Amino acid sequence: MGDEQFQQLLRFFKVLGNESRLKILGLLANQERSVGELAALLELREPTVSHHLAAMKALGLINGRAEGNNRIYWLDVKFLENMSKDILSQAQLANLVTDDSTQAWEQKILSSFVVDGRLAQLPARYKKQFVVMKWVANHFEPGVRYPEADLNETLKQFHPDFASLRRYLIDHKLMTRENNIYWRI
Repeated sequence: MGDEQFQQLLRFFKVLGNESRLKILGLLANQERSVGELAALLELREPTVSHHLAAMKALGLINGRAEGNNRIYWLDVKFLENMSKDILSQAQLANLVTDDSTQAWEQKILSSFVVDGRLAQLPARYKKQFVVMKWVANHFEPGVRYPEADLNETLKQFHPDFASLRRYLIDHKLMTRENNIYWRI
């Protein structure tokens, strides 16, 4: 996600991070309303409603027109559709966090379980176990075939329960086996 999109998303949530504005948004989603109507429905003063409407209009969330002495406002549905498609998509939201934060989390997990190049214990939680097993798998060359006895000897260097390590490598799809021959995927 680009910095401009990030800033727009931040402004979007800042504007909508207010109870009165959310209520105004709900009312405008149903139909057009004047400042006076919104003030009466929300039991707010008109200047307060105008202040909220100005923030929402500056964002592009609503539009307005003059009608005599009144201003009529409505929800800009296109704005919401574009936000949903362009900024609030799963792919864009996933880009809010860089890979650096994922790597930092994995490093924290490894520092908890790996002491002097050996596993102090085997993690019980699946996500933590996956991180640890990726670390173990990286000690094997991709594509190289390892007989089970050789694999066991290498795994014993990491933890005495080599059978569990072997099973976890298979379960996490980091290695595969055929006829007691193992290789890293």
